[in-house]
Amino acid sequence: MVEPVQPVRFDVLIRNARVMDGTGNPWLRADVGITGDRITAVGTLDAAAAGRVIDARDRILAPGFIDVHSHAADGLRNAALHQGQPLLAQGVTTVIANPDGGGPIDLAAQRAALEAARFGPNVGLLIGHGAVRSAVMGSANRAPSTDELQKMKDLVRRGMTDGAFGLSSGLFYVPGSFAKTEEVIELAKVAAASGGLYTSHVRDEGNYDAGVRASVREVIRIAEEAKTIGIVTHMKALGRDSWGLAPVLLKDMQEARARGVQVFADQYPYEASSTSLRAALVPGGVEPTVAIVTENLRRRNGPDAVLIASYRAEPALAGKTLTEIARARGVDPVTAALALMDGGSASIVSFNMSEDDIAAIMREPFTMASSDGGLVAVGAGQPHPRDYGAFARRLGVYVRDRHVVSLEFAIRSMTSLPASVFGIKDRGVIRPGAFADLVIFDPATIRDAATYAQPQTMAEGVSDVLVNGVAVRAGGAFTDALPGRVLKR
Repeated sequence: MVEPVQPVRFDVLIRNARVMDGTGNPWLRADVGITGDRITAVGTLDAAAAGRVIDARDRILAPGFIDVHSHAADGLRNAALHQGQPLLAQGVTTVIANPDGGGPIDLAAQRAALEAARFGPNVGLLIGHGAVRSAVMGSANRAPSTDELQKMKDLVRRGMTDGAFGLSSGLFYVPGSFAKTEEVIELAKVAAASGGLYTSHVRDEGNYDAGVRASVREVIRIAEEAKTIGIVTHMKALGRDSWGLAPVLLKDMQEARARGVQVFADQYPYEASSTSLRAALVPGGVEPTVAIVTENLRRRNGPDAVLIASYRAEPALAGKTLTEIARARGVDPVTAALALMDGGSASIVSFNMSEDDIAAIMREPFTMASSDGGLVAVGAGQPHPRDYGAFARRLGVYVRDRHVVSLEFAIRSMTSLPASVFGIKDRGVIRPGAFADLVIFDPATIRDAATYAQPQTMAEGVSDVLVNGVAVRAGGAFTDALPGRVLKR
């Protein structure tokens, strides 16, 4: 007698999905079976059974989104924020932390602290050039001695041993701005020896001093000489003086790639950036003067384009422009800016990019998605809406509404491309054997609800999110699961 065939059983079975696998292929209708933390089957699974069945209802099923430039690591250690709901609501399942040359130098301790806190999305770590330089040289504005350079190399090597995906730099910020290109090349070589990449907030995103074109070329040079991947992170052409330069910058990168240099970009889909008031108006660690602030305020598109995000000395100033603050105080905007800097650290949102440049950068096949966002407690100032909306905005505004890129192209920039560039194994794709980091969303309704006036508003249109096979969002509601892991290269 022939035994009846037993149906295949999964822990989770997703039915009736339009599967977009992350590679850039068009969607195909399929079911996806998950066992433990891995995808174990993709196809027609009519006879299968599962402990939990999710009906995708003909929505898009994609790999979980990977944010390659995130400031969320500290927030994920906060008990009120550690599930990372603003990230999950957009479909983000992995973030890369310690960008711009920042973060701690002891990545083993950072990993342990994150694991003790438990969190929602996965986290990958970078070792920051600025942090390493500061640990060895403080804020010295000079080249390192031979001994100091060796100590910095040792710290980068230790960071790579502790699982870093590469070296980050913030050459616009002190102390990174004090480093010559040759110093960064030597440290990037150390990261490259362990398979790590190099990602940089470039020395100048506009025309402060070096200029954005020379700064992008610096990343190309570092990648070429260190024989590693180089990333121009949150790529932009900042300020009206630089608007229209994106095609020139991209041509430089295209030519570098044609001769074999592994250079990439990442980008958040907004016309405004965010940094500190001091960094925007008095970069390089110099003392502020009326002349410097006047010119750099003009460079940032003027006082109407500078919005205070948070200011501890006067929290009520959050959401006001420099023009509004100056008018209320009866002074000119430069005087108001100098007074704010004297009173403490102010964070700003600065409207300084052109939509034509944003679109040009986004269309490049070597551009990855990112947010440059963090996790901030609700009510703690008025942060940039990218914290809550960057990935949903790319899909809602730039895919559906403006048709800048196709849905397949955008999903690839959020999934398989960053996974490939960063060497994140078995993530960013839907296939048997890959980790079950997955997002289900409606391409007709996904949108960023966060605005500059109300930035801490959850994205809409994502119904279900799984991290390592565990549901963190189900049917449009968050679960209490904390399945995130600290990833190693």
